[in-house]
Amino acid sequence: MNTVEEKAYLERFNWTQPILGAIVLIGMLFWGNHLKTTNVVLPMQLFIGVLMGIVLVRGRFGFAGGVKRIFVRGEGSLSKALLLMLSVTMVLFMGYQWMAAQNGAVPAYLAEEGQAIIPGTQNVFPVNISLIIGGFLFGFGMILSGGCASGTLTDFGEGEGRSFVTLIFFILSTIPGEWARYTLDNTGIGQIGFRTYLPEYFGYFGALLISMILVGITYWIVISYEKKRKKNGTYLDPKGDWEKDEKPLDEVEEYSFISFHTYHKLFIERISFKTTGLLFAALASFVLLFTGKAWGVTSAFSQTAVWGFTKLGVNFQTPVFQDLQAATADGLFTSGGIVRNTGLVFGSMIALLFANNFKFHYKMNTTDLAYYAFGGILLGFG
Repeated sequence: MNTVEEKAYLERFNWTQPILGAIVLIGMLFWGNHLKTTNVVLPMQLFIGVLMGIVLVRGRFGFAGGVKRIFVRGEGSLSKALLLMLSVTMVLFMGYQWMAAQNGAVPAYLAEEGQAIIPGTQNVFPVNISLIIGGFLFGFGMILSGGCASGTLTDFGEGEGRSFVTLIFFILSTIPGEWARYTLDNTGIGQIGFRTYLPEYFGYFGALLISMILVGITYWIVISYEKKRKKNGTYLDPKGDWEKDEKPLDEVEEYSFISFHTYHKLFIERISFKTTGLLFAALASFVLLFTGKAWGVTSAFSQTAVWGFTKLGVNFQTPVFQDLQAATADGLFTSGGIVRNTGLVFGSMIALLFANNFKFHYKMNTTDLAYYAFGGILLGFG
């Protein structure tokens, strides 16, 4: 039996978008089937990317928002969910890396030719002036553009015009950013720094304990700040920004699985931040399991930029660009990262189409355009 609320919802629900969503989803299945002729791992990269896009949109989950939301609203629901996601991911990564180390694998930066590499250690970079400057610029860019790398892709899939502007300048700016990092790293000041893989010094369980302590300290800071905002009367309801359509429908007396109520629960109702964090932790762990590398977004942007400029006749000589060229030597969509990012965009689109909530938002003034473009430049260069 449908409630009055459900009947009213059904009357204004347009099934055209869900049908389009199904068509896009089927298109992804066909593309994935085609990709396996190039590399058997690519369909899994696409599948994970699509799921990531769906999960991020359904949960309204963003990494930059973990800092922004708590200062704007005074409540740390997203911040705490990110810490939960980080904790679960660390446990899963630790188990996989420990197993690899027991079988003779070593950190990537210590590996000699022919040695097995501990999955994920390819991302253990030196803490030096390049990292500090890059982190600052990237953070500033997130504020101007309204999101990080994954957030930009998600917004693009949702039809946000600002993310389209940001994405273009983000990708283009990775070229000077890669060159600047390579050049600075090879200077005297760039050599000052350290590279630390905690299990080397404290063992895997010791490294996990230290990491969990740091997470615990951060969690304490979050709840302490929440208490301060509650005391000041500036703490907002964690669900206060939920759209009406995202809220659960009224419960029905006689529930039927094959009903709009079920459809709303599966495809429209917002997923909690904690659930989203747990789902994303699982997906990030799948990336490590299937590819041997940690999940990331920006490397694929650099590969895309280098591929594009190479097609325009630019001849890159710097070693860092040659490595990026090699990733797409056989075609743009032979790169797992690019395929996964593309899947994330389409996954975001699919999520909103099934929810009958997809819209194009391209209205912006010149000032907005400049902000988003400059934000993209800082993100890419950083």
